[in-house]
Amino acid sequence: MSNQQPYPPYPFNQDPDATVHYRTPGGGPTPAGYGQQPGYGQQPGHGQQPGYGQQPYGYAPPQAEGPPTWQGGELGPPIQPPPPPGHRRRRRGGGWVLAVVAAVIVALVGGGGVYAMNLLSGGGTQPEDVLPGDALVYARLDLDPSAAQKLALFSLARKFPATKDSFAGDDPRKAMFEVIGKSGALDKIDYARDVQPWLGDRVGLALRAPAKENGQPEVVLAVQVTDEAAARAGLAKLNKGGDMSGLAFREGYALMAATQQAADGYAAAAPLSANADFAADLEALGEPGVLSFWGDMGRLSKIAASTAGVDRAALGLAENMRFAGALRFDSGYAELSAVTSGMRAVEATEPTRIADLPASTVGAVSISGLGDMLSKQWPELLKTIESAAGDQGGGDIVAMAQQAYGITLPDDAVTLLGKNLTVAVDEKGLDGDLPNVGAVLTTDPAKAQEVVAKLESVVQKSGTGVPQIAKVAADGRLVLASSQDYAARLAQDGTLGDSETFKTAIPDAGSASTALYVDLDKIEKYYLNGLQGDERASLETLKAVGVSGRQSGGTGSFSLRVLFN
Repeated sequence: MSNQQPYPPYPFNQDPDATVHYRTPGGGPTPAGYGQQPGYGQQPGHGQQPGYGQQPYGYAPPQAEGPPTWQGGELGPPIQPPPPPGHRRRRRGGGWVLAVVAAVIVALVGGGGVYAMNLLSGGGTQPEDVLPGDALVYARLDLDPSAAQKLALFSLARKFPATKDSFAGDDPRKAMFEVIGKSGALDKIDYARDVQPWLGDRVGLALRAPAKENGQPEVVLAVQVTDEAAARAGLAKLNKGGDMSGLAFREGYALMAATQQAADGYAAAAPLSANADFAADLEALGEPGVLSFWGDMGRLSKIAASTAGVDRAALGLAENMRFAGALRFDSGYAELSAVTSGMRAVEATEPTRIADLPASTVGAVSISGLGDMLSKQWPELLKTIESAAGDQGGGDIVAMAQQAYGITLPDDAVTLLGKNLTVAVDEKGLDGDLPNVGAVLTTDPAKAQEVVAKLESVVQKSGTGVPQIAKVAADGRLVLASSQDYAARLAQDGTLGDSETFKTAIPDAGSASTALYVDLDKIEKYYLNGLQGDERASLETLKAVGVSGRQSGGTGSFSLRVLFN
C-alpha cells in the first residue's frame, strides 16, 4: 500500500465534531484505549490478535487513486438513486442471526445519512470518567464511537435489509427511544419535548458491592446530557415512581442512583477510569467499539461465596480474575472480543491444527490441552461423580467402565484427547449418503489405536451397525475418518490457513489454543432452499463464522467474528 495519506472521508477544513445540530463538541478527558484506535494486535499480555490487513480497526482502504468526487457533507460515495419501478435488485442483508448487529446499526446509522456521514469525532468524556471507581461491573453504549467504527458501520448498514431504509431523519437517539418505547414503558413521554433537548450520545451502567451483607448490588447510571436543567426535568418524568431518585451532574453526565446522598457521593468519588486494573484491561482490549463491558470476577466471587448453595471451590478459580469485552465492527465483519486477566496460570498448550486442514473444509473445531486438563482435574471430577452417583460410588463407576468396555479411566480418555483434538467436516461428500467427517488426534498414535480398538470391539459385540472407521497413523497423530480417502487427506498438511476468509475469521490461528470455523458460503445451498425475499437475502449475506481463544499464563483472549459478503 502506498504511504500516501488517504483523502479524508469528510469535507476538507470541516470540524467533524460540530456538524450535527443535536450535539455539542466533545470535551473532557480521554482515557487509555479511547480515541487512539490501536490495531487489534496491540494487546500486551493477551496474545497477538492482528486485525485483518494490519490496518486500524474498522478501516477500509481506498479503492482507487486520486481525489474522490464526493459532494458537500457526504461521507463516502454518494448514495445511488433508487431503481426504477418494477426493477428487482438482488439484495444481501442481515437476518435473525444478525439481530444484535442490525440493532446497533439501526441505533448508530438509523438516524440518517447526516449522522453517519458527518459525525466523526468519537472523543470526549466517557461514562467511566464519571462512574465510581469501586464498581464491580461496568457496561457502556456509545452512539458516538470512533471515526473508524462509524465508517465500518456505514459500510455494513448498506448490506442489511434491516437497515436499508433507516437513512431517514437525523437523530439515532430517537431510533433507540422508539425501540424501547415499544414495550409501553414510555407511553407518556414525548421524545421531542421531554428527551431530545438534553440527551447525549453515551450511557454507562455500574454495579457496586451491596452496602449490607446479602443485600442487592447498588446500581449507578450515567447518561450523557447537553442541558442540565432540561435533563433534570426530563429524567424526573422518565423515572417517575422509579427506584433511581438520586440525581447529580458530573462532567456532562447525569448520575442516577437510589438516593440523593449516594448520587452526590458518586459525583465526588474517584472515577472508574482512574482504577489501575480497569485501565490496564481496557488498554489490553484495544478498540472499545460501540458496546463495551468490564467486570471484576474476583470481587464478585467473594460476594457470591457468602451465598448459600454456591460451590466455593468453583469460585476459587476466579478469585483474582477480571474480564473486559467489546462489540466492534470492520467493513467486512462484526466482532465480539474479550480479554481476561488474573486467571490461574496454565502451562502453554500446543497451538490448534485447524489451519492445517484441507481447503475444502466447511466446518471444524480444534481444542488443545484437553488431555492435560482432564488428567489434572480428574480427582475433582471423580469427587463430583461420587457425589452424583450417591450410594453406588464413583469408584464403582470407574470399575464398571473397566469391566464393561475395557477402558481405563482416566488414562485412556487422556490418550484420546491428547495434546490437541481437531474435528472437521469436508465440503466433498455433503451431497452423498456418508459425509466426510474426521478427527485428528495429536497424541501417541499407537496407544490411541489400542483405545479405539477397545471401543470398536464393544460396538461390534453390541450388534450395532456402525460404519467402519478409517484410520491413518501419522507422525505424532492418529487420524480417524468416515472414509479412507478423507483420512489420508487429513493426515497431510492442508491449506485452509491460506484462505483469506479463514484468516479474517480466525486471526493469528497459529497462536490459538481453541478455534472454531464455519464457512457458510460453502453450505448455504443446504439452508437457502425454500427461502425467498429478505429472509433469503439476509442469510446470503452471512459469509463465515470464526471463534478463537488464547491463554498465556494468567491472561487470555477471546474473539467471535461474523463475516459478511
